[in-house]
Amino acid sequence: MIRNIIFDIGNVLVDFCWRDHIRSCGYTGETAGRLGAAMMQSAAWREMDRGVWPEEEVLAAFIRNDPALEKEIRRVYENLGTLIREYPGTRRWIRELKDRGYRVFYLSNFPAKVERDAGDKMSFLAEMDGGILSHRVKKIKPDSGIYLLLLEQYGLKAEESVFLDDSPANVETARKLGMQGIAVRDQAQAEEELKRLLEEQTE
Repeated sequence: MIRNIIFDIGNVLVDFCWRDHIRSCGYTGETAGRLGAAMMQSAAWREMDRGVWPEEEVLAAFIRNDPALEKEIRRVYENLGTLIREYPGTRRWIRELKDRGYRVFYLSNFPAKVERDAGDKMSFLAEMDGGILSHRVKKIKPDSGIYLLLLEQYGLKAEESVFLDDSPANVETARKLGMQGIAVRDQAQAEEELKRLLEEQTE
């Protein structure tokens, strides 16, 4: 019986709209593509998620990825407040699940700087039963350790939990640990798949 719904945040509950953020800083075309490659699509961003490197070291790594764009990288990095935006259906979805008696959690690879700059875009987290942001525990998905930490911290049983994430690799780890898993393509698809799964559990 499913009792716990565990959500990733980016591209599940919020739009990780980094292309729009870069555009809002005044960069388009080839420059925008290079900025995305140097920053959000780079291995250094995963280290930013992990939260072990000092932020100045992360910024330096972005600049090393494309030194000719140092000025532009610094501008894009300065304030990440428009990097995410809440999906219109997020708050309703969370409330409906809670009203039906499910416990709702988050488990997300998420950098400290984005939490500081864009935390106001995630006020819905206060309506959830808890969760883990990767930078706070220095672990990132798909490392099984961060999943186990969530289960232990909140006393959850894997077999009573379903995990939703836009990364198939992250979903696969959850399944290996005994959870149900839903690979998210968009919120409408994810909501429909979760609805079917929960209905099957109650039949």
